[in-house]
Amino acid sequence: MTVLDSRPDIPGDPEGRVIAPNEASTALISEAGVSMAPVHDLGAGRGPFWLDDWLRANATDVLAWRRHIHAHPELSRHEFATTEMIMSLLRAVGLKPWVLPVGTGVVCDIGSGDRCVALRADMDALPLAEATGLPYASKTDGAAHMCGHDAHTAILLGAARALAGAPELPGKVRLIFQPAEEVMPGGALDMIAAGAMEGVERIYGLHCDPRLEVGKVGLREGALTSAADLIELRLTSPGGHTSRPHLTADLVHALGTVITSLPAVLSRRVDPRSGTVLVWGAVHAGQAANAVPQDGVLRGTLRTADHEVWTMLEPLVASSVESLLAPTGVGFSLDYRRGVPPVVSDPESTALMRAGVEAALGESAVAGTEQSSGGEDFGWYLEHVQGAFARLGVWPGEGPMADIHRPTFTLDERSLLCGVRTLVHTALATLA
Repeated sequence: MTVLDSRPDIPGDPEGRVIAPNEASTALISEAGVSMAPVHDLGAGRGPFWLDDWLRANATDVLAWRRHIHAHPELSRHEFATTEMIMSLLRAVGLKPWVLPVGTGVVCDIGSGDRCVALRADMDALPLAEATGLPYASKTDGAAHMCGHDAHTAILLGAARALAGAPELPGKVRLIFQPAEEVMPGGALDMIAAGAMEGVERIYGLHCDPRLEVGKVGLREGALTSAADLIELRLTSPGGHTSRPHLTADLVHALGTVITSLPAVLSRRVDPRSGTVLVWGAVHAGQAANAVPQDGVLRGTLRTADHEVWTMLEPLVASSVESLLAPTGVGFSLDYRRGVPPVVSDPESTALMRAGVEAALGESAVAGTEQSSGGEDFGWYLEHVQGAFARLGVWPGEGPMADIHRPTFTLDERSLLCGVRTLVHTALATLA
């Protein structure tokens, strides 16, 4: 594995690690092992004993795995090196992982028995340039882990290796290292098609949240994220001179009609409690101020937190667009691309995950969290089995909250150990 040198002259860590006096990392990963300063384990001593022992001996490995993945990000459906790394680390402790037919993504079972709980992490990076200035910042042009998937992967690797060393497990834990979460409709569908959900009773996942302080885990029963669909509307007109709009079909006026009227129509046709919102992100038409253009395009996203509403949106949009454009004489073609369903955590799974968080980090670690209009393809798993999704606090507790999907996103690495403990205890609570 590649050796990544850090900067020995850095007096502290920008992501919240605890560094002993006069101590700094000399290598993030090396053949001889990991040489890193210790990180404070916020759940130390809460057990079980084998988890405490594993984290005491291997906490710096979890950090090193995350930093290696962070420095070598891979975009959706190209996570080949990340997949190879995961396979190697799982095989090293006697596990038998397998790769998805698409070539990226890993599935692996630990334990045995009729009952099976799944733990999922996503692996892909974003097509962004990193601007954190970290010594282990992205070495890949045009790709960076600005959504925390590097942390998710390292956390699940830590949970896997800890569980593999448990004296015994009350059932089977399935590890799902998923590719392509950042593209729609998402790599979760590849996992499901490959049979990763067969025999699974419940599934759980975590996502970094820079609005939550490290040591906190945000839980919410019901909708946590929204369905996210893409709309592309292409308009056509014979074109003409702007002095004679009555002799043609005014394409720009028609675009304006749809831009303003379609969101209004939907707000009257859909239950407002569903959190349904249409927002346009791009509009293109014409060049000259005195010419009616012959074509134009309008693109936007349509989101809802209500699963039933999600199923009815495509035909509603199609009929509404047709009605709005009929008087204009403008032709159109509508490309409606369904994205991902909303993530809806069921009550029982949420309660089990709450028990896992409390056992891992204490009752005070449980935090509420708001429903988001963002999309997350974890919702596809919940079309097949029950489960819960939670937000993992990664904010150090002081300083700015660097939001995800920004070139400056960073996280407090103490959250990695919190994540390992949360996933392990959630699996144990479910199989108990």
